[in-house]
Amino acid sequence: RGRSDSTGSSTSQGSRSKTVLRQRLSQLMTCIEDLSSDDEAGEEVSRRLDEAFQLCGRFEPTDAFLHMVTWNVATAEPPEDVTSLLHLDALPLTDLYAILQEVRATPVKFVSDLIWEDSWSHLFMNTLAPKGFVTSVRMQGLLLLIFAKQMHLPYIRNIQSTYIRTGVFGYWGNKGGVSVRFSFYGHMVCFLNCHLAAHMGNALQRVDELEYILETQEFDMFDTPHVLDHVVFCLGDLNFRIQDHGLHFLRSSINGGRFNLLWSKDQMMKKKEPFLQEFDEGPLHFQPTYKFDRKSDTYDSSPKTWLGLGKKRKPAWTDRILWRVKPKGLPSEDDDDEDEKASTSTVNEEDEDPILVTQNSYTSDMSYGVSDHKPVIAAFTMEMRKCWDTPLVSVSPLGVWSADENPLLTYTVLEDFMSSTWDWIALYKVGFKSATDYESFVWVRENMEKEKIPLLGGEFVLGYYSTNLQSIVGLSADFQESQRAAAEGLTPEDINGINK
Repeated sequence: RGRSDSTGSSTSQGSRSKTVLRQRLSQLMTCIEDLSSDDEAGEEVSRRLDEAFQLCGRFEPTDAFLHMVTWNVATAEPPEDVTSLLHLDALPLTDLYAILQEVRATPVKFVSDLIWEDSWSHLFMNTLAPKGFVTSVRMQGLLLLIFAKQMHLPYIRNIQSTYIRTGVFGYWGNKGGVSVRFSFYGHMVCFLNCHLAAHMGNALQRVDELEYILETQEFDMFDTPHVLDHVVFCLGDLNFRIQDHGLHFLRSSINGGRFNLLWSKDQMMKKKEPFLQEFDEGPLHFQPTYKFDRKSDTYDSSPKTWLGLGKKRKPAWTDRILWRVKPKGLPSEDDDDEDEKASTSTVNEEDEDPILVTQNSYTSDMSYGVSDHKPVIAAFTMEMRKCWDTPLVSVSPLGVWSADENPLLTYTVLEDFMSSTWDWIALYKVGFKSATDYESFVWVRENMEKEKIPLLGGEFVLGYYSTNLQSIVGLSADFQESQRAAAEGLTPEDINGINK
């Protein structure tokens, strides 16, 4: 019997689970023959079956669906609606969103909380708040937003971000890379957002910049300190161009849908650097996403400058989404012996990919015209075996919560982790936007008081936030809080003179 919450398991994984089960049952029958009493047999049968079921469950894959968007919007304000960009109604429903916006760049220092002042961030958070939590970071002009379904929050841990600039002397500008890494059910995932050097003649510089970013960015993690220690998704305005072909041939090929005629001249496809060969990219079956006249589907129609030196920008696939699963090591001379040993005992878990990434779609959306770039969208399935499926902390309300009396809650640490007296438990309204978007909170060493409970009631959830892990590590089930204020006829404006 296998256990899985996957919506689709591969045939190979299912066969592997059956192999493990057969091995465990064979061992079980051998043990039963050696047992001297029915009681011992019963205990051993129970233990062995539990072990078999657990092992099968570990080998059964679980699918997580990832939706990614990269879009260079420069100084443009966002459109009113981004629903079609996010494919909110598509099935299967998305588990994770990774969204890059190349937004207004100003020479200010890197401070992540500036993101909350950004209109693009507000738009996506307001649109995706029902999906759950957002972790975000900004490098002047580079904005990277990660959203997850609320159910996944306790299993997203050790969130860290870093950045590096490759602009003017590395000081300010919007060229460079910003990355966010975290553990997702025990699998190390990193999203890297890059904006590389522009212009046709700088292909080699772009390659050098990308390699520099990958080698230089570091995280404060002893086991995965580098970007390439993770499953990596790289997205952004990589600025690679289509060289050699003239403007007429380019536009003729694009208008005729003959994109394959342009692939051989795409600068990134032509590059043979070993680190680039480790990355995968889906086929470019969509038209180049740069450069367009704003609010139109027409490629650059700007005239030459008065000196005659200017020229139209050739269409190019500047906006890209790549991914990389950590390459396996070269086989050793002892592999044959090890395989023979493994075949006589159990399936060797280390021989399997811990996470499989499949791209389901790779396209652009031509309906948006606020920028001279069109957004690029990719959807992925991450097939993985969960390394854990128990939150670090269980937290729940006790009794009925009401603003009339002090509320009670309980929490239990289910697994050891580096807790802190600065950890806190927050009360969130269902549909909260981030870990700090709480109605009230208490430090774990304190009790929540009735004065901190919202008067209007509603549907809420409790979350335990770990300061060391920088994430919510435990969530309660949704619950209702008493609507005393509503029952007494109070309106939002009536409560302490503040519209809550």
